[in-house]
Formats: sequence, C-alpha cells, structure tokens
Amino acid sequence: MMTDTSSDDFRTRARSTVLAAVRGLTLAVAVLPCGVAFLVLTLVSVALVPVGVGLVTTPAVLTGVQALADARRKLAAEWCGVRIPVVYRPLPSSANPWTRTFALLRDPQVRRDVLWLPVDMTAGFVTALLPALLLFYPFEGFAVAAGLWRVTGGPYWYLFVPVDGPLTALAAAVLAALLLVLAFRYTPRLMRLHFRLTRAVLSPGDSELAERVRVLTETRREAVDTSAAELRRIERDLHDGAQARLVAMGMDLGTIEMLVERDPAQAKRLLAQARRNSAEALEELRDLVRGIHPPVLAERGLGDAVRALALRLPLPTEVTVELPGRADAPVESAAYFAVSEVLTNAAKHSGADRVWVDVHHADGLLRITVTDNGKGGAAVGAGSGLAGVERRLGTFDGVLAVSSPAGGPTLVTMEIPCALS
Repeated sequence: MMTDTSSDDFRTRARSTVLAAVRGLTLAVAVLPCGVAFLVLTLVSVALVPVGVGLVTTPAVLTGVQALADARRKLAAEWCGVRIPVVYRPLPSSANPWTRTFALLRDPQVRRDVLWLPVDMTAGFVTALLPALLLFYPFEGFAVAAGLWRVTGGPYWYLFVPVDGPLTALAAAVLAALLLVLAFRYTPRLMRLHFRLTRAVLSPGDSELAERVRVLTETRREAVDTSAAELRRIERDLHDGAQARLVAMGMDLGTIEMLVERDPAQAKRLLAQARRNSAEALEELRDLVRGIHPPVLAERGLGDAVRALALRLPLPTEVTVELPGRADAPVESAAYFAVSEVLTNAAKHSGADRVWVDVHHADGLLRITVTDNGKGGAAVGAGSGLAGVERRLGTFDGVLAVSSPAGGPTLVTMEIPCALS
C-alpha cells in the first residue's frame, strides 16, 4: 500500500512538472511577439492621438491589450490558482471617439495593462522560460555523458563543466541528475512565480479595491431598498385589490345562502356580482404576477418579452433582437424592467412618434439601446425613472448612458456584464 501511494505521488509530481514546463515554454514563445507587437502599437497609436488618427486606433489597440491581460489572468487562475483581481471602469459604447480614448487612457487598470507589457517581455519571459529550461536542459547533460562530447572534437561545455573525457562526462551526468531533481521540486513553483509577477503588476491598489467595495456596498444597499419597496407594493396591491374583492365575494356568498330560498331574484343578482368580483380579482392577481416576473419572460426569454412590451406601447416601436442564448433569470428580469421603465418614459414624456429598441450581446455584455425621436431633455437625476433604472442595473455591475440633447433624439444605452447559456 505504501509503495502504491509513493508511486502515485511520483506520477502526479512528474505530470505537474512536465505540464508546468510545457506551459511555460508555450507562454515564452507567445509572450515576446505579442508583448512587442502590442507595446509598439500602443505607443504609436497614442503618439498619433494629437493628429486625430489615434482617436480611432487607440480604443481598438487598448481593447486588444485588455484582452491579452484578461487571457493571462484566466491562465493564472486555471493553471496555478493565482487569482488576479481586475477593476475596469465602465465605458458606455455610445461615447464619441475622443471621450472613449481619453476615458481608456485615464483608467488605472488600462494603464497597468500597458505597463505590464514591457515587464512581461523581460522578467515575464524569463520566468516563463525557466521551468522548461530546468526540466529539458538535464537531458542535454545525459546526451553529453553518453558520448555527444566526442562528436564536437573538443571540450563540450555543459553549464560550467568542460566535458572532454570520461570523468568530466560523468560529472556532467551527475550535474544533469541534480538539475532534474531540482526541476521536479521547483518547476511548478517557478510557473507560479511567473503568474505572481503578473499579479504584482496587474492587481489594483488598495484604494481602487476600497472604491470597488464602496460601489458594491452601495449597489447592494440600493438593491435591498428596492426589494423592500417592491414587497411593500405587492402587499399594498394585494390588500387594496384582490384581497378586498375576495372579502366582498365571501360576504356576498354568505348573503346568497340566506336569500337563495326567500328571494331567488336578489340571490341571482348577488351571484352575478360575486362572479364579476372573482373575475376582477383573478385579473388583478395576474397583473400582479406579471409585474413580479412576466410569464413571457420566463417561458420565451428577454427578446420576446421586449417585443411584448413594444406591442403594448401606444407608439409604433421597432424591436431588433440578436441573442444567441439566454442570460441568467435575474439579469433578464433586471433588463426587462429597465426596458419597461425606459419605454414608459418615452411614451409619457418624450413627445415622440416612433421608438426603436435594439437588444444584442457582444464582448460579454448584454447591450440594449432605446431610441426615440422626441423632444429630448431626458436626464438621470433624483426622482426620475432613469435613476431607478441606473440603480437596478448597478446591482449587476451594469451601466446606463443617456444622450438626450434639446430637440432630440434621445438615446438610452444599457449594458450588463453577463454570459449567455
């Protein structure tokens, strides 16, 4: 039993060593060209900002740098369990090129990504290559000891050993064996060292994490307040609507029992009234359930639910949906009610005669735009419906952007980070 356990441990150790070396070699091969290319593109693109070309190229280049950094964060978590926190500032897609470029350049996380490029090309390249060198270099020593030194016609330097005879060949073999032992012991640790170096450069500072915690705490508090207000609304609607009608219906049925033999005509009138009360109570309960979670949203998804909203709107509304899958139920619910609020505002206050809704998913974001050709002037502020939409989206790290100049048109953009199933 002890022998089997030792054998399993050895195989596990050998597998992790070889895996770390191969992964390190793969990273080393990819690090240098990618790092040099993105660093040169970033420097050139930023240098061209004053002449206007950089306004177009810089967002695309920096987005590529973010994608490269995100890929390294993902590998760090999957390969070595090294978690690298990330805090990018939200950036509305409706921002003009000038605003978008300088918002990216002012983002501390984006600046850390760019600073990471030269570090990854130098120290990162070395720490990625070390596991492969430590594992594969001993095999050269074994080859030298087996007779490779005879082929060269002179001393063959293996590390610091000049191999030119049987004794020095034996010394090279011993040195290679020692290096192989070190590789089995330290190769996985060297791979983790590479990702810890990456984390040291890419991780946000304490102040940014504190700000992130503050924002999350605030959105959580707002979500709790919103949920409590919604519960109070449901209780009030039940008390004032369906419950009152059901109580009245019960009283009518009690009266009918007493009148059914003495005054059949009056009993029939009360039965008809009770039937109307039951129908109205059922309709109010359906409306209440629809307000909590619409059946069409649960059954057919966000796209069809938004189309159903558009059909009930008193304005001609064109809906475009491009969703290859479905988001999580809470995200769909938040997006649905956000769209509902925006469409309601457009119908009541915009003075528009047409509305366009676009729903699609790209780059890990559920993006919804609602455009109307009304008089404009919409703004996110205390007491406005859009402020409630912003709080609702904030619960899911979503953002709301409003462009509504005087005279219109009004463009409302909502983005929620999510994956589709």
